[in-house]
Amino acid sequence: MLAQNIMQNKLSNGALDDNLRTVYGTGVDLEMQRARLSNLVKFYEQAFGGEDAVGLFSGPGRTELGGNHTDHQHGRVLAAAVSLDAVACAAPNGTQVVCILSSGYPRITVDLDDLTPREKEQQSSIALVRGVAARIASMGYTLGGFNAVIESTVLGGSGLSSSAAYEILIGVIFNHLFCGDELQPVDLALCGQYAENVYFGKPCGLMDQLASAVGGIVAIDFRSPMQPDIRRIGFDLEQSGYSLCVIDTGADHADLTDEYAAIPAEMSAAARCFGKEYLRDVEEATFWKRLNEVRTQAGDRAALRAMHFFADNRYAEEEADCLTQGEVDSFLALVRRSGASSAQLLQNLYCTAQPQEQAVTVAIALAEHLLGGDGAVRVHGGGFAGTIQAYVPRQKETAFQQGMEAVLGQGCCHFLRIRPVGGAVLA
Repeated sequence: MLAQNIMQNKLSNGALDDNLRTVYGTGVDLEMQRARLSNLVKFYEQAFGGEDAVGLFSGPGRTELGGNHTDHQHGRVLAAAVSLDAVACAAPNGTQVVCILSSGYPRITVDLDDLTPREKEQQSSIALVRGVAARIASMGYTLGGFNAVIESTVLGGSGLSSSAAYEILIGVIFNHLFCGDELQPVDLALCGQYAENVYFGKPCGLMDQLASAVGGIVAIDFRSPMQPDIRRIGFDLEQSGYSLCVIDTGADHADLTDEYAAIPAEMSAAARCFGKEYLRDVEEATFWKRLNEVRTQAGDRAALRAMHFFADNRYAEEEADCLTQGEVDSFLALVRRSGASSAQLLQNLYCTAQPQEQAVTVAIALAEHLLGGDGAVRVHGGGFAGTIQAYVPRQKETAFQQGMEAVLGQGCCHFLRIRPVGGAVLA
């Protein structure tokens, strides 16, 4: 924690540059990050005064590289933290009240003396703060209130999990201010998932939070979800000849909770045909032998979504191995197969209640046309609306972006860097 004027001096004279390179990677735009964080400290002074010693904190967005809707079935995923993040300037305030002012939003307050879930707070950032605090408090830590200002480049609805970035950011602040930095990335991820499931009201797996908390490219096996197996993948995407691009299709996914919830519900319904709760505990060969039974008991769509799980769970592991071995072409071939499985079996490219609106499907078809057989394209994240993901050859970046934006609008393409560090204390 530093006095605000000292923090500003360290930002301006480059004393924090090594920290920023460590967190954001060697390709970080230091001038931009210094200015961004300096403005954040000024924002704090305007909101809460200039007397507090403050800290700077970051929670990154994430991108799913492999394993679409496999985590909630205790399967495998491949994910990475990205350069876009939520940052906070924060300080303890000596009360039991958390007070947060996020850029562009009203001020929120959370009383830590009452950490019970509130139905009226569902789908709000207040719910996430209260939920993260409740989970940490249940682990035996004594929490206090803090003041914070937050600014984020992980836009809501971007498909890069702004909610996970926010949850990890809040967890990092609590951890640093009141827990002696004892909580590990997996702990913070579990706190974020708990907040989102129980307080926010969204049934999600753990991939988003874990990728945001850990950083870099990670292969995660959720066979034991409370103790997931995490394997860091030492692959430098920037040296591969391809750029990672996430494309905003322009379709709103704000009211699609029921569509998202149906996927784990139907997969679990298929698993229960075998006396199991999760498909990871079902033998794939047994599933195929008893397919007709699954169709009868759980329905055709549940059977198809189970098929997707078995396929994409396998692809995610193979993709991780390809990156570890530097086999980019084999990795991209698996990405294409994964995308086809999501479209044909998982069926999460559009909402069945509004079949006339298929922005994701159109965007994928357009991207494939522009790539002309190079690279790879797939649905990104939860699906139904939101974003797609493309691996674009460097020499095609400009033409690809122009072609996508001509149809989907200026600013739809986000070329991303992989961030080596997850949730972090910047200063």
